[in-house]
Amino acid sequence: MNDLPADEAAPLALLEDRLPYRIVRPYRVRFEEATASESMRTAIYLAWAADIAWQHSTELGFGREWYAERGLYWLVRAIQLDVLRPIPTYAGMLVSTQVLGYRRVAARRESEVRDPSGELAARLLIDWVMTNERGIPTRVPADFLKFVAAETPAIEMHKVALPAAPPDAFERRFHVRRRDLDPLDHVNNSVYVDYVEEALEGAGQGELLRATPRRYALDFAASAARDELLVGRAWPHDGGWACRLSRENGTEVFRARVGRL
Repeated sequence: MNDLPADEAAPLALLEDRLPYRIVRPYRVRFEEATASESMRTAIYLAWAADIAWQHSTELGFGREWYAERGLYWLVRAIQLDVLRPIPTYAGMLVSTQVLGYRRVAARRESEVRDPSGELAARLLIDWVMTNERGIPTRVPADFLKFVAAETPAIEMHKVALPAAPPDAFERRFHVRRRDLDPLDHVNNSVYVDYVEEALEGAGQGELLRATPRRYALDFAASAARDELLVGRAWPHDGGWACRLSRENGTEVFRARVGRL
């Protein structure tokens, strides 16, 4: 992440008018974050959204040390990502985050990605679940209500329901790589998007992955660990494409739907 030039960062003062409920930060697409078509990789939207969520939490007094002292963790449970237009290599963008609401053990954040003129390029709705050191969902502390500007209705967690993969579904087997892991030693949520797109490209859906606008519905069922063997299957479903990642024994790890808007 790099700071924007002063003239491009000026809209921050206009957009960031609801602190502490919403913050906006500048990001730039680096060379290694782009595809051969000179547009940003889809996974980077998730990486930006997670990074700015931690910045927001830290500014409100809930940094990583606060969580570590209490043995609490936020895990991504589901994501809806709408990619409205491609972002070229080296482009400077403005990313926002705010909490839309809570459930007993969960929170939903909204992030928007805009260019310096304010045009919307992508929107993400991310459902996070709070867990303890044993990975058990845990009630969100009352202090976290300061994230929300006003009373909001209870959120309904996003879910992706998929049928069994047909016999002719594209199949890809691969091992989790060291570079896929985050500080919790699990596959980072943004990496699953790369897994999905690799499966869809293998199934001949490269054009879908370049289409705009398009939507990703992502549902994280379990965590994949270092060196684990995963089986990815992709097939046409509900006007778009479905993808499921499982362990070799058939246990689901991740479900996704990708389609045009």
